[in-house]
Amino acid sequence: MCVPGCHESIVHRLSRRRLFVGSAAMAAATAVMAPRAPAFAQSPASFSRVVDLTHTLPPDFPTYFGEPGLSLEQVFDFADDGFNLKEWHLNEHTGTHLDAPIHFSADGQTADAIPVENLVVPLAVIDIRAKAEADPDAQVTPDDIRAWISEHGAIPDGACIAMRSGWDRFATDQRFRNADDEGVMHFPGFHLEAAEMLMEEANVIGMAVDTLSLDYGPSADFATHYAWLPTNRWGLECVANLGDLPATGATLVVGSPKIQGATGGPSRVIALV
Repeated sequence: MCVPGCHESIVHRLSRRRLFVGSAAMAAATAVMAPRAPAFAQSPASFSRVVDLTHTLPPDFPTYFGEPGLSLEQVFDFADDGFNLKEWHLNEHTGTHLDAPIHFSADGQTADAIPVENLVVPLAVIDIRAKAEADPDAQVTPDDIRAWISEHGAIPDGACIAMRSGWDRFATDQRFRNADDEGVMHFPGFHLEAAEMLMEEANVIGMAVDTLSLDYGPSADFATHYAWLPTNRWGLECVANLGDLPATGATLVVGSPKIQGATGGPSRVIALV
């Protein structure tokens, strides 16, 4: 979610909320038991197609704070050196990427410490496109989760819950950030109450969004991040092509970076249907 300058921006935006977020919200979040690994017996034994949920990442891919998160330098060239090699200058939270628990916690799992069995999980897709079309600040709420359960049954054990808002169609331009004249962004995300419901009433490991943040655009306190990630649950942001998936029945495979100490990173995310 963050780009260069992220730390200073977050400190500035959260200064009035630090005591609340740093104590009450964090304590409530960490009091929730960390999720169990998924029950693989519930995953499909075979699949007929593979769906890429990853945006191609160019240097100008929209980022949370509007600054480039990637640059590439050609270090060796085939014509001169007989092989090609580029050096990346990369912010961890750029493009389709993982938010590891440590991203918004003091001692959560780093990207390399997430158990691999927690990265191959059932996927449940909640469609809020109609809400997002009417209001870019729409959020996934407990009512949306209850409606999904009513139609599709219980959330699979150890699942990732994905928000399908349709926002991925804007990923090639500034509508993805959708900032107003005062710099406030407007795009959908997960409401804190929805995150709390998923932690308290279901065994859910991951949360995915097709927008720039787990929290909706106008959020100034990152309440969903602070509730979700400290419990050793992970998040995925800037996911693509959720419209190619069924609401339930797919298996998510998160090819996250295994870089020591990483707080996340661009990931190849695929679904087996």
